[in-house]
Amino acid sequence: MNLPRTAGVQLHPTSLPGGRLGPEAYRFVDWLASAGQAWWQMLPLGPPDRYGSPYKSPSAFAAWPGLLEKPRARVSRAQEDEFRARQAAWIGDWEAFAGRDAVADQVRFDREWGALRRYAAERGVRLIGDVPIYVAPRGADHRAHPELFLDGVVAGVPPDAYSSTGQRWGNPIYDWPALRRRGYRWWTERLRRTTDLFDLARIDHFRGFVAYWAVPASARDARSGRWRRGPGRAVFDAMAGELGELPLIAEDLGVITPAVTQLRHDLGLPGMVVLQWAFDDDPKGLHRLSNHEPHSIAYTGTHDTDTLAGWWDTAPDELRAAARAAMPEDRHEHWALIRLLFSSRAVVAMTQLQDVLGLGSEARMNVPGRAKGSWRWRLRRGQLTAAHAQRLREATDEAGRLVSR
Repeated sequence: MNLPRTAGVQLHPTSLPGGRLGPEAYRFVDWLASAGQAWWQMLPLGPPDRYGSPYKSPSAFAAWPGLLEKPRARVSRAQEDEFRARQAAWIGDWEAFAGRDAVADQVRFDREWGALRRYAAERGVRLIGDVPIYVAPRGADHRAHPELFLDGVVAGVPPDAYSSTGQRWGNPIYDWPALRRRGYRWWTERLRRTTDLFDLARIDHFRGFVAYWAVPASARDARSGRWRRGPGRAVFDAMAGELGELPLIAEDLGVITPAVTQLRHDLGLPGMVVLQWAFDDDPKGLHRLSNHEPHSIAYTGTHDTDTLAGWWDTAPDELRAAARAAMPEDRHEHWALIRLLFSSRAVVAMTQLQDVLGLGSEARMNVPGRAKGSWRWRLRRGQLTAAHAQRLREATDEAGRLVSR
């Protein structure tokens, strides 16, 4: 992908003041355009689980009706039939799982989303989505296609900086040979649906396509798991063979092996770097600004990290000293850090809206490995102002990331 040097903001629609589409989503697009931002990035749009996580949605394809501005808008039989024909690869599975009005809800969503996406495009704002690698246990996809998943193991990651016992996610794991025998059709249709909704999408846990951590289903945590080989580039080649260029960002955070980096390079996908990890004492650290690849996406933080202000307040003195040595002069640490990130060679720089507002840990979106208490942060009406837009526009222009509309 030939991306221009630009900037954008991360905000999930559930974090809009009303938590749904409608006037507030359009106002946010207007705010982004006035702030000189080219991208609006969000989390997966599927129905969340009981804790609010969009990463354990019961469907890899369906959008959440809870986001609708007009959940009772009229849908004709002809519109339902047209949607069934256009989305035949998955809508029957979702209708069997979700029941009455399932198709009508998806028609309503496509109608509202399509209008919002066109509005954003007219103002120079493109949309970035998120594709979780796994599906939810006992969700629509798992129930409809049990032959595509392994028995006796669940997904997770080994012990790391987030958790000494690893993370036992509990998602079903793909039977990759079974998917290969079917030409990776399920994944191709999944990406087709993604490109229906977004201009670009982050593919979660990219390293799982090289090797994934399989945890015994009976285990209480992830320590007893082991690495198994993934499909490599074959699944991406199958998708590209039918869909063309893959509009994907590879989420390659964590402990990444040379094989994962090589696959990303072979596929020509941009990876991710995070400012909060840029100040350790490893001169070869991938997140250090001097080591950023031009063909990468740089973030102040992600939905799994603290906010910039929260990170700053809890960072060890030596990290803050290293950050201060690199930061431009600014009365506000969060703006100095945003300006520092925007100076990166990375082609796109993304900041969380919480960081634009200078909010602390109370506004953090998620704590990995903790089911309860996450995914709840919401913007208050009137909290985001024209002054914030002007300040962000100045930082964007200063870094040469402002694009003409």
